Amino acid sequence: MTALLDLRISAGYPGRPAVIEDVELRMAPGEVLGLVGRSGEGKSTIAMAILRLLSPRGGVAKGQIRFQGKELSRLSEAEMRRVRGREIALVPQSPIASLNPALSIGAQFREAWSAHAPAPFRDFQPRLKELLAGVNLPPDPAFLGRHPRELSVGLAQRVLIAMALIHRPALILADEPTSALDMITQSEILKLLTRLNHEMGMGILYISHDLVSIAAVCHRVAILHQGRIVECGATEQIFHAPVHPYTHQLIAAIPRTPSLGAPAAELMLPEP
Repeated sequence: MTALLDLRISAGYPGRPAVIEDVELRMAPGEVLGLVGRSGEGKSTIAMAILRLLSPRGGVAKGQIRFQGKELSRLSEAEMRRVRGREIALVPQSPIASLNPALSIGAQFREAWSAHAPAPFRDFQPRLKELLAGVNLPPDPAFLGRHPRELSVGLAQRVLIAMALIHRPALILADEPTSALDMITQSEILKLLTRLNHEMGMGILYISHDLVSIAAVCHRVAILHQGRIVECGATEQIFHAPVHPYTHQLIAAIPRTPSLGAPAAELMLPEP
């Protein structure tokens, strides 16, 4: 089976030439892979390198990025624009800031649709209602007429997830998608991502420093430390039998549940 994503890259910025070095990741179709690391380790750099969006920030990536057997580094910018949003979608970590404050929610869905679809937006509207309902958003004109400033952070994150799903991408890059959310909304978003993965079969590269959320949604986990992947394995192996000393440190730092004496992330692991 052709891998969904197969990469080996190094990347950096002016003054920081080696943010990530020889990072290797491989994802199967429909897999949820967690990418864990502290702030500044280069997690978002990997996501931007996959999308070939480092250069506007002064960054440079070298190496191989194969997506569904296609080498992304060899695509022209016009070809890459057809991949972004349509075949690979991004769910960023700052939902309110990621939406255009001047446009209604409905207008932003229209722009996201028109960027990659030749059919008129009216042809998509019946499916838009289904899409909104599927991410627990009200599928009515009143909601679509609202602006980002009128939404809670949780609603805005659901809007971004819905926008990412418009063209049914094969891969979603979820970059700290719950970091700005309260605990209850975090749980709702994690359940939503898990359900969408099961129902739609898209792969998710779930980027986070939060091991509890990683344990809740991921099939495998890759640990990023000092610009390199130091360990990668099944979620249960990472949490129950970590190998690398840094992974041991991360697991040991997870808050424990006082009444049960177990790390919170371990309690969220799925049943074997």
